[in-house]
Amino acid sequence: MLSGAPAETPVADTGTRSPQARRAFRSVQDPPDRLTYKSPTKSAFNYELLTMFVKNELSAAITTPLLAVVVAMGAMFWSPPHELLIWLCGIFVTKGILIAVCRQFAKVPREQADVEVWQRKITSAEFLYGLTWASVLFISPLRDEVAGYTFIFAALLVVISMRMLFASTAMPIVYAGTLPITTAIVIRFVLLNDPFYWAMAIMAVAVHLYFVWLMHGFSTTVLSMLEFRAEKDALIGELEQSKSISDQARLRAEEANLAKSRFLATMSHELRTPLNAILGFSEIMRDEAFGAHANPTYKEYARDIHNSGKHLLTLIDEILDISRIEAGRYELHDASVSLTDIADDCHRLMRVRAENKGLEIRQAFEDNLPNVWADERALRQICLNLLSNAIKFTPPKGTITLTTARTEDGGIALTIKDTGPGIPGDEIPRVLSSFGQGSLAHETAEGGTGLGLPITKGLIELHGGSFELNSELRCGTEVTITLPPARVMEDLSDATEPGETGRDRTAPTRAKRRAHAV
Repeated sequence: MLSGAPAETPVADTGTRSPQARRAFRSVQDPPDRLTYKSPTKSAFNYELLTMFVKNELSAAITTPLLAVVVAMGAMFWSPPHELLIWLCGIFVTKGILIAVCRQFAKVPREQADVEVWQRKITSAEFLYGLTWASVLFISPLRDEVAGYTFIFAALLVVISMRMLFASTAMPIVYAGTLPITTAIVIRFVLLNDPFYWAMAIMAVAVHLYFVWLMHGFSTTVLSMLEFRAEKDALIGELEQSKSISDQARLRAEEANLAKSRFLATMSHELRTPLNAILGFSEIMRDEAFGAHANPTYKEYARDIHNSGKHLLTLIDEILDISRIEAGRYELHDASVSLTDIADDCHRLMRVRAENKGLEIRQAFEDNLPNVWADERALRQICLNLLSNAIKFTPPKGTITLTTARTEDGGIALTIKDTGPGIPGDEIPRVLSSFGQGSLAHETAEGGTGLGLPITKGLIELHGGSFELNSELRCGTEVTITLPPARVMEDLSDATEPGETGRDRTAPTRAKRRAHAV
């Protein structure tokens, strides 16, 4: 069982939540202790067992009295009617006492019920009821006939079986209600001093013992059932409490995510506005648009300010991108684009930077690749991130290979392979996490935020594609992003639609109709 409740959730500003969030917040504020089911002790099981007997007795309150009427009517052929009438009245009185005690027990709340006291009361009433039934054997017979005693013997065996069935969940009550009857049978038949009746007495004892053995097995089964039910209730209580804890954690995560989104939106506006001013004025000062600086050092400072501002702006953009991707709020604006053309444009943009570092970028583009239905800005960002990483981590005189090709399943893949220091296998999960960088990268590479690869992986997965990074220490790194076949535009250059001319086949509206994106 769970022995403690989870820490109390701090009360947040409920005024900013949606109505659904406020209802969920209130639902998990209830103490989780109320959900925990306490494992029943032995006394609690005794209460359950006693309750089952009481329900059985109340549901069949007139069964045995009716049987007593039948017995009295049948015994009138061998016994005085007035004695049978007195005995029958005694049956009704003792049965009424037993029913009254059972009803009183049923009215007492479980928390206030002293099980041992009530068990003694019910057992005493059952014992008195059993004695009354046993007394029928000692009514003076009018005629000493075997048939009369056999009738009474059979009737009392039926009573014993009924009382055992009713009280099978509480063995003390079984003994209290049936032992007086069996004892009376044995005493009465032994006093008759006849081998036939002795045999019947022995039979009564054997039948009683057999019934007791059966009831022990039934009582064990009932107890096991109660234990299983208690375990089930305990498990349900633990699951409900775990769900309550999970709901609280989810609510806190949603509140933290909302606070993060608001913070990023606010800081984005608050940072971009002064950054744009810093970039604009530092660019003017760097280019000496209004005249040369009296001190050349100011020009270098302006260049440093401009470069730092661009770096900070790039960092802000990357943080916003990864936040939108993780929150599932990054919207793709799909169109028909050429992955080869995008890779070629990115190569031209990064070529000067690579040449300044003494690197060679090689292109290996497969001819006649079809267009893909994708977000051009996202693909361009993916390619630039991968090329930028390759340039940063590849030492001078290294080589970077840029490849586009069809895959075996019909998709299109972009691969960027470098001859850099590589990444140890145990550090690959780290470099794919937000702000994560490998240990060797800290020693050999330029500064970075550690967001390039997570953004790249998130963007390609938004397209339904795959991201694969293969790297070995001192053997370089190869990154492959693959767009699925569903995003590849089929070549329909030879097909024309009704009323379509060769000139409008390449129109954007036609290209969209030919797209097979999901």
